[in-house]
This record gives sequence, C-alpha cells and structure tokens, in this order.
Amino acid sequence: MKTYLDCIPCFFEQALRAGRTATDDEVVLKRLLDELGQMLGDISLESTPPETGRLLYRMVSRVTGVADPYEELKSESTARALELYPVMKKLIEEADDSLLTAIRVAIAGNVMDAGPSATFDIGAALKDVLIREFAICDYPAFKKYLADSERVLYIGDNAGETVFDRLLIEQMNKPAVYVVRDRPVINDATYDDAIRAGLENVATIVSSGTDAPGTVIASCSPEFKRMLDESDFVIAKGQGNYESLSNYPRSIFFLLKAKCRVIADDIGVTPGDIVLEGINR
Repeated sequence: MKTYLDCIPCFFEQALRAGRTATDDEVVLKRLLDELGQMLGDISLESTPPETGRLLYRMVSRVTGVADPYEELKSESTARALELYPVMKKLIEEADDSLLTAIRVAIAGNVMDAGPSATFDIGAALKDVLIREFAICDYPAFKKYLADSERVLYIGDNAGETVFDRLLIEQMNKPAVYVVRDRPVINDATYDDAIRAGLENVATIVSSGTDAPGTVIASCSPEFKRMLDESDFVIAKGQGNYESLSNYPRSIFFLLKAKCRVIADDIGVTPGDIVLEGINR
C-alpha cells in the first residue's frame, strides 16, 4: 500500500504521542516535530507507511533518549490479555465453529494498537467483534489453505494481541512459526513480548529482522524472506502488515480491524469493520 496525503498528519500525531510517552520536555518534543517535518519532505508517496514509521520511531528514540517508550504499555496489555485467556479459550472450545470464533478473537486483539490511538478497550472490542459481521470473509479459502498446509507462518502485530494470536494458533493445530519485530517499535511485539504471551508453547518464535511497524521486506533478514517465500500458508495480522505486504507477490491472509479511514478505503471497507481477506497470487 502506498502512502496517502492523509497519512502525513497521522505521522505527526504518532510522533507527538510517542514523544509524550517518553518525555514531558516541550523543547525535546518541538525538536522531534521539527526533525520529522524535515524528514517528511523527502518521503515518496510511493513508499509504504511502515517504511516511514520505521524512520519516525527511530527518530523518537534518538531524540528522546528512550529506546522503548511503550514498554510499560506492552507489559500491561499482555497481562490484561492473559487474564482473559481462560475465558476466551472456553468460549472458542464451546462455539459451533471454533476456528471461526478463534479468528474473531484474534482480530479483536488487533485493537491493542498504540499507533492510531493512545487508548483501547479490549473487553469492549471482544464483545463487538464476536457479533459483528465480517466486511470481507474469505473463510472457505482460509480453511482450505490450512487443511492443505503442513505449517503456518503467522506474522504478528502488537504486544497483548499476541495472547489472542496464541488462541488461534492452538485452534489451527498445525506446526507454526510466529514472527515478531526485531527491536521495539510502537507497541509491536518483540521476542520478549511473545514469550510473555506464552507463544513459545505453541509456535517457534522468529524475528523478521526489521524494526519497522510492519513487514518492510527491504529491511527484513534473508532468513525471514526465504521463510516467507517458501511457506505454504501465511497469516499477517494488523494494519501495518497489510500496508507493507498487500502488494507482495505471494498469497497471504490478512486478519485485521480497520481502525484508519485511509486503510479502510484502500481495502474497500468502512472504519471499524473486521476483515479476513485472502490475497491470492
């Protein structure tokens, strides 16, 4: 997905939000926004938003001196999700269609995103997503890929959301590789965040090699790129992965809640919609 003009004010909002999480020094925050303005002048609209996000959050860390501004939020989100894990596990097991319910739960977890918003209510998101109709639902194709595949490559998104991804991986009951960011960026999941969610019990955890808030192929490791190209069945969670992989030349299933009007328009849905879209190539 390319960068739209409406993405530009969002970059400033994200920078200021992350900056204020790291410091209350107005001089530092002004310098952060000044440097971002200079940087955006050189950004091509043909680049994906996560490519810019990678530079933006590196800048936040450099200017504020705080490597992981959202460290506390990630820990709190994972703890809250783990509290809900037994209830959601029982709900999935007792559902008429356990796999589809696990997909819904995993998508509900996608609300735990500090990029577009500083706050989120996972309890309310679960209630909403469990009854909301899908705007796009390629569930038959998802089931076929799952049945025909020996292994699942699951590209994660946010910390805390990882717990709900774990529930879906458990329900799919196939060997899985769970992909995390290489270093902290926004509240995206890193290796340590995945371990806190218990994902080592259901999947092999690997890094994509990038610190972008998405899967920017040019900055990913050769090992991950080979794994992506050779995998039978790829799931990508969240908006950042959609932004960076929607034009990638291979079949991918995107699971997300459309939280941004620009992304919703690109997909062809309405903000707030839930999406299970298989892009087949």
